[in-house]
Amino acid sequence: MARQWREDWYRRAVVYQIYPRSYADSNGDGIGDLPGIIEKLDYIQSLGVDAIWISPFYKSPMADFGYDVSDYRDVDPIFGTLEDAERLIVETDRRDMAVVMDMVMSHTSDQHAWFIESRADRTNAKADWYVWHDGKPGPDGKPVPPNNWRAVFGGSAWQWDEGRQQFYLHNFLSQQPDLNLHNMEVQDALVAEAKFWLDRGVRGLRLDAINFAMHDQALTDCPLKPGTDGSNYHDLIHLHDKNQPETLDFLRRLRTLADGYRGRFIVGEVYDDNDMAIAKEYCADETLLHTAYNFALFAPNQTAASLRQIFEAYDALPHDSWPSWPLSNHDVSRAVSRFAKEGERYKPNRHRARQLNALLMMLPGTAFMYQGEELGLPDAEIAPDQVVDPAVARGSGVAGRDPCRAPMPWDRDKEMAGFTTASESWLPMPDCYRALGATQQDEPGSKATRDTTLTITRSLIEWRRMNIDLTASPIRFFDGLPEPLLGFARGPERMPVTCLFNLSEDPVTVDVDAPGLALQVVGEGVERLRITAPPYGVLVLTPGRRSFPRWHGRLGEPGNMVPFSQTDDWAITGLG
Repeated sequence: MARQWREDWYRRAVVYQIYPRSYADSNGDGIGDLPGIIEKLDYIQSLGVDAIWISPFYKSPMADFGYDVSDYRDVDPIFGTLEDAERLIVETDRRDMAVVMDMVMSHTSDQHAWFIESRADRTNAKADWYVWHDGKPGPDGKPVPPNNWRAVFGGSAWQWDEGRQQFYLHNFLSQQPDLNLHNMEVQDALVAEAKFWLDRGVRGLRLDAINFAMHDQALTDCPLKPGTDGSNYHDLIHLHDKNQPETLDFLRRLRTLADGYRGRFIVGEVYDDNDMAIAKEYCADETLLHTAYNFALFAPNQTAASLRQIFEAYDALPHDSWPSWPLSNHDVSRAVSRFAKEGERYKPNRHRARQLNALLMMLPGTAFMYQGEELGLPDAEIAPDQVVDPAVARGSGVAGRDPCRAPMPWDRDKEMAGFTTASESWLPMPDCYRALGATQQDEPGSKATRDTTLTITRSLIEWRRMNIDLTASPIRFFDGLPEPLLGFARGPERMPVTCLFNLSEDPVTVDVDAPGLALQVVGEGVERLRITAPPYGVLVLTPGRRSFPRWHGRLGEPGNMVPFSQTDDWAITGLG
């Protein structure tokens, strides 16, 4: 029977992100495409996820690999056709999964028909659809940008246009001019583009960099952070170039649109130094976004203390909004690599990968999993002459995004690990990816595949599904745990599920009755006062019989059971 999509289905969801260029190539040109995704839908369904978020596949000159849209209602030939997109939506829905479209609404490509018309002269019908300004006189009398705003990818956020003899605003590449959403005609047009895809059966919209949608119309300079000179995007305190209150009114229009369909949701991406607060503000009530995610977990060098601080800071912020948490995406270093020691960024570590996937599935809110996390993929090492990321080419100081975008490995025994039949792909296939191929981690009847990262990740997703009420319960952290132990309880205080993580590659011993830990273990014939956490150990405790089990240890090690089927071997009381 077809899935009945509840209005709040997204709250229980695991959303699997696909970067289409790198997922599966069906036609042998070295670039992933929509038919390739369709071929892998059974695999995706086998993970147990509820939805797939696909990065842009609209028609585009590919200056930023699809985030520069030239036609919202067409598919770029690199990825396929509109008919392929419609078939993908139908086939995904047939497997009881949803498609989430990536909507880029703060800017378009400079090749979009809207911008071509807008830049033609100052009096045409779309002259005010983008952000134009004469600039101000420079020292030599020539116009210079009107303020100190900087682009995320480097340089001024203003580009001179010879045709109009004016500057236009671009928060990213110069080929990505910013739309003027203060113009209601622009809002009308964007709402219509979203409706186009909702009418075709898309069940979710992911709003790219939505906090960039509006700007201070007075074009006030942004203040500088202490000790900076304003030459870099991150030198600025972004009070005026984004995060404007008018954005909320536009979000309400999109929410009204989505509410006209059954079981649709909108998630916003927020990129800012203060992104957690803005994310909560953007989904503060039922007239705004359903949920929003931020970049807080993407910071490098995370510790147990810093992770706890993130979640507690989020909960302490105003607004009772629904959270979403990703560990990685197409713009940041993969989680396995971010948590690695210096010099190990490009090395697989299956123990760390499994632990991070466990952490993601045990958090409250909606979980976003990036392609390859289920396989334990690290960042790919990209040689300087193989770099294609335009952010690097501009010398912005932004870390290159190519390492997290390398192609998916499907079968180590095939050329290019089964990603493509071409001899080369748009980014190289790392040698270390071959051993992590999906086929090798999922051989039917093989004892070896019982303990692969892929198998354990499926178990984790199933564990989350069996404990789905936990997605709405708060995190209660334990005090008294030494670094690198992270511990928290979920669910009712009298019947909690307890989760403990050793984030280190070394074993750690902790006194269970340490001051402030507030954790009592009841058992017979055991060392009742201490727990030794093995390297990258994960322990899930659920109420039940009064006996003392071992840690699950390094997930998948011989002798350790595959975890996250409900264990009833512990009784935990006294959480506070």
